[in-house]
Amino acid sequence: MSVAYRRRISTLLLRRFARRTIARAGDGPAALSRLWPGRADRLTIAPHDLRTADGTRAAEIYAGRFVFAGKIVTCHSRSIFDLEPPSEDWEAALLGFGWLRHLRAADTAITRANARSLVDDWMSNPARRRPLGRRADVMARRVISLLSQAPLVLSDTDGKFYRRYLRALARDIRLLRFGLHDAPDGVARLQVLIALCYASLCLANQARTIRTATRKLSDELRRQILPDGGHVSRNPGALIELLIDLLPLRQTFAARNIAPPPALLNAIDRMMPMLRFFRHGDGSFALFNGMSGAPSDLLATLLAYDDTRGIPMASMPHTGFQRLDAGTTTLIVDTGPPPPSNLSEEAHAGCLSFELSSGPNRIVTNCGTPSTGRDNWRTFARSTPAHSTLSCHETSSCQFVERSAMKRLLQGAPIVSGPANVESSRETVDEAERLTASHDGYLARFGVIHRRVLTITRDGSRLEGEDTLAPAPSGRMKGSRIDYALRFHLHPSVKASRLSDARGVMLVLPNREVWTFEAPDDRVDLEDSVFLAGNDGPRRTTQIVIHQSAREAPTVRWSLVRSTASVTATNARRNARREPELPL
Repeated sequence: MSVAYRRRISTLLLRRFARRTIARAGDGPAALSRLWPGRADRLTIAPHDLRTADGTRAAEIYAGRFVFAGKIVTCHSRSIFDLEPPSEDWEAALLGFGWLRHLRAADTAITRANARSLVDDWMSNPARRRPLGRRADVMARRVISLLSQAPLVLSDTDGKFYRRYLRALARDIRLLRFGLHDAPDGVARLQVLIALCYASLCLANQARTIRTATRKLSDELRRQILPDGGHVSRNPGALIELLIDLLPLRQTFAARNIAPPPALLNAIDRMMPMLRFFRHGDGSFALFNGMSGAPSDLLATLLAYDDTRGIPMASMPHTGFQRLDAGTTTLIVDTGPPPPSNLSEEAHAGCLSFELSSGPNRIVTNCGTPSTGRDNWRTFARSTPAHSTLSCHETSSCQFVERSAMKRLLQGAPIVSGPANVESSRETVDEAERLTASHDGYLARFGVIHRRVLTITRDGSRLEGEDTLAPAPSGRMKGSRIDYALRFHLHPSVKASRLSDARGVMLVLPNREVWTFEAPDDRVDLEDSVFLAGNDGPRRTTQIVIHQSAREAPTVRWSLVRSTASVTATNARRNARREPELPL
């Protein structure tokens, strides 16, 4: 174990210990009362909820069927809060109360009564003290949900229930205030501050807390939202998670006749173009650093707030991504180092990986992260072999915390080492755009640097690539043999057929468009893969793989070419190029 590795682990443990000490020091009724000054005796406003609501799910909830995170629990006249949750994701969804929006969408006397009954059950149930229910991100979601759905729950209710509702809400807000110190850095901490800002705006007698909450949120937005609009975690999904709450927060400030803080407005203005940057032609997001499938209707809702509606930017230098648009073809490349260790619990080892789409069809992707059941796939999804890039000896370009005890202490498996020097440049050459990038993630272990050159023609019909493993200047490779694999994970909708010369693969897209992958100097294999980011769960798919040795063949040249001919004509052309048999 290197000195740098031990130093990073020690720093993470010290930060975790400090957060827990501060949080525990704030626990207790006396401390809680100091953290929430002023009487919260009434609600003045309910914020808007941008999340998509489905009124048909209200009938399921009324029948006692709770469907969250791919799991179904039927309560059979028992309290849903007394039942054993089938998964952590399911329990987080239940205790976050986001499902109240479905009851509000139905908007009937029965659903209103059902909402009051379920909230009343939770307020009087000991299960509300479950550890997961007091987790910072779950409490933040619950506070926002109870505020935004207050018109549903409190309509036609009596004063006694109204006061109980406010007391339960105020209790959660107090817990959230001291829990801020224990909240993981990144999106979770921002969500806590967003919830506290909502609370100060929506409850009466909170003038002083509005100023405090606004100041803290502004400071955190300046720290976490980078100048190009990306989130410091480098996860595209963080933009969606944050904007879905920040946009209504901006409206809530306006509804209270309070000027939104400049940091909030600036963050939103920078983040909105990033939504378009990561979008493929089919509307889906590129799968980098923990991104999963995003509902298309949710993305459409967010993009409706984008006033610019312009062409996506070509480069995001602070977040570390490049986008090349050529005709109807889109290429998005990860050209940045991993985020800081304290923000890397979800980060992936996908440096120099890319995704390729043609019009509404995705061709090359990364495996992504499943929206539910992530623990089963987390280790694989974060590894370099789960990305469309090069990996040495089936290892990752980043090293993660691996020991179980350490993971429990740190509440995750952050990155403790990875590419420190990632370089990239772009240039125009011969009616094409060229991107050259390199990273040193394998330098310490194998003495090599991965260099990738991608060249795409202006009409988007041809992508040429060159991947090289070479020692650093004045350095040398470590070990007698360094095996590597070059992977191109295909979207499940792509049908792949290996060509007879074993040097290429024919790809047929759903619209019958044909692309051909070729590596003229190397053997090309088709192997099984998995697409984890599907809305219906993990799906089997295929990957193109080239296996080589860095000492024998340090460079692999390959191309992806769109054919103007049909599948039949492409097959005939390929057969015609086969070597003729020798006469007897």
